[in-house]
Amino acid sequence: MYTTEYRDHVRHRVLELARADPRVTGGALTGSTALSAGDAWSDIDIAFGIAEDIALETVLQDWTQAIDREFSVIDYFDLPAGPSIYRVFLLASGLEVDVAVTPESKFGARGPNFRALFGTSHQLEAAPPPNARYIIGLSWHHVFHARSSIERGKPWKAEYWIREIRDHVLALACIRLGEEAYHARGFDHLPTAVTDPLADTLVRSLDEQELRRALAASTLCLIGELEEWDPALCARLKPLLQEFGAT
Repeated sequence: MYTTEYRDHVRHRVLELARADPRVTGGALTGSTALSAGDAWSDIDIAFGIAEDIALETVLQDWTQAIDREFSVIDYFDLPAGPSIYRVFLLASGLEVDVAVTPESKFGARGPNFRALFGTSHQLEAAPPPNARYIIGLSWHHVFHARSSIERGKPWKAEYWIREIRDHVLALACIRLGEEAYHARGFDHLPTAVTDPLADTLVRSLDEQELRRALAASTLCLIGELEEWDPALCARLKPLLQEFGAT
C-alpha cells in the first residue's frame, strides 16, 4: 500500500515531466484532490492540454515509458472521453494514476473539480447530466428481465439486473436532487429517505425466494422514484411493474 508521501511524490514527478515537455500547453489537478488534500485512499487525477498539431497517443506513449521506468507500471488502459484520452495507470505500489490529455483548444474546466496549475486553460460548458428518460427506460426494462431470469432459473443474471435497477434509482435521485450521477459520485450525498429503503434491494444470496424479495424491493423503490419524476408516467407503468416485480 502506498503512502500519502509517495503519492505526492509521484504527482510531483508527473507534473515535472509535463512542465518539461514542450508539447504541453497547460496542466491541472482534477478529481477530488482538485478541491481538497484528499485522504489516504485518494489516487492521482491530473490533466494536460496538448498542442493542436501533436497526436495525443504519441504523448501518452512517451510518458508511459517514463513513468514505467521510474515507478514500475503494472498495467494501464485508455478511456476516450470526447476530445480527451484518459490513461489509467496501476503502479507497483497499488497507486492509480489517471492522466488525461486534451487538445489545447478544448482543455479546461467543465465543472468544479478542476484546478489549473500552469499554462493555458479555458472555461468550458459543463457536461450535461445523464438523460433521465433513458435511465427510466432502462429501469423498467431491467425489472422485466430480472423477473424472466428468475423464472428461467438464471440466478446470476437475475442478480445482475436487480443490481442495475438499484443503481438506476440512485442515479435518478442524484439527477433530481442536483448531485453528480456519473460513477456513483453523488450516491453517498443523497438523503437517507432515498437510500435507506434501497438497503432492502441488496441480494443476500442466489436463492430464488431471496431474488424475488430483492426484486420486489427494487421495484418498490423504482416506483417511488418514478412518482417523483413523472406521476403520469408512473401511473401508466405501475400496474405492470407491480405485476412483474411482485414476489
